[in-house]
Amino acid sequence: MKKAGRIGLIAILLLTTTIAHSQKLFKKKVDNRYGYHFVGKNQKFAKIPFEFHANLIVIKAIINTSDTLRFILDTGVSSTIITDPKVATQLQLTPVRRVRISGAGEEEELMADVSVGHSIRMGDVVAKHQNLVIIEKDILKLSEFLGIPIHGIFGHDLFNSFVIKIDFENKELMLTLPDKFKYKKSMGERYPMIVTQSKPYTDAVALVSNNKSIPMRLVIDTGAGHALLLRTDDNKEINLPNQVIRANLGRGLNGEINGHIGRVNKIKLGSLEMQDIIASFPDSISFSMKFPPSVENRQGSIGCELLRRFHVTLNYHDGYICLKPIRTRMRESFEHDMSGMEVRAKGEKFNQYVVDKIIEGSPADLAGLQSGDEILFINNLNTTELTISEIYKMLSKKEGKLIDLLVRRKGQLEFTSFKLRRMI
Repeated sequence: MKKAGRIGLIAILLLTTTIAHSQKLFKKKVDNRYGYHFVGKNQKFAKIPFEFHANLIVIKAIINTSDTLRFILDTGVSSTIITDPKVATQLQLTPVRRVRISGAGEEEELMADVSVGHSIRMGDVVAKHQNLVIIEKDILKLSEFLGIPIHGIFGHDLFNSFVIKIDFENKELMLTLPDKFKYKKSMGERYPMIVTQSKPYTDAVALVSNNKSIPMRLVIDTGAGHALLLRTDDNKEINLPNQVIRANLGRGLNGEINGHIGRVNKIKLGSLEMQDIIASFPDSISFSMKFPPSVENRQGSIGCELLRRFHVTLNYHDGYICLKPIRTRMRESFEHDMSGMEVRAKGEKFNQYVVDKIIEGSPADLAGLQSGDEILFINNLNTTELTISEIYKMLSKKEGKLIDLLVRRKGQLEFTSFKLRRMI
């Protein structure tokens, strides 16, 4: 009995010790730091893979205990925005107040809910006590543009917490603590950058027109798929090119963004010169909200169609951007859709492709295509096996290439074809 008692006492002592030890470990693991930081206590850097669709960076993240969600990485947004209202329902997010949010577009400001106290995790990076801005309706329809489920947008807080290198070749972000980061010449040329009202601006780009160099202040916008966006409403030296097409340039938080698309003969970026750049010229009413009045002399933005040709390093803390040219991509020409039709991804898996809008007089228009046509085959390829990015590429490469289409129109099958043609 004495022996049994001793064994029981040892067992109780071991249990008590184990519980005490586990409590210490639990206390040690609890991390209530605000903002973005690394999971590891002494961690200095982390890598996060990303997807690249329709010239936009897409990051996988987890909110609280959610399934994996997809977010567009956008240097131009100051808050984490939930664009898919289904996410708010699934996570049972509780709103604490309503706010007005403004952005690009021709419609009025948008109302949204704010929910507080959430965690966000991306690989070895985590953020605690985060506020989420929840849009009531999926007005942006980002999933239709990118062909994959998109649940939201975020950016500024991540860039403000780390020095971030964007490797477009390997589709990877390298995040480093600012006090552990050291610039090296191998990272490319440094250009000054200022961050104001949560947006990064650079004065490094100059427009060359009639042998005159026109300095510009541009937003560095990873949330934009264009190469270059220029405003003509507040700068008399920036004019529409002679040859332009009227187009829908996308959709912002405040509705459709309309304007023109044309070619800029030449820009200078430090010691580099780039020619025949495709540029978007938004109507003033579409873009007046995107650039706050307090930012002086802003002329537009640089998007990922230009940025993807470089290794990009953004250092908010020391105020500069590094750009290292990717030689093979620097040789690529800037091209725009040569079909004249806009395509949107539909269906549960976003692999059904429907013609949305058609430019009058374009190859698609002359071939008899109509808004609402569902594209079933392109050049004998089943579209359910293609991504929307692959379809974009097929329609913007090799002028003169024949495109054969099988479409479904109001339940009937229709066959048509056209040749790609540069319209700008």
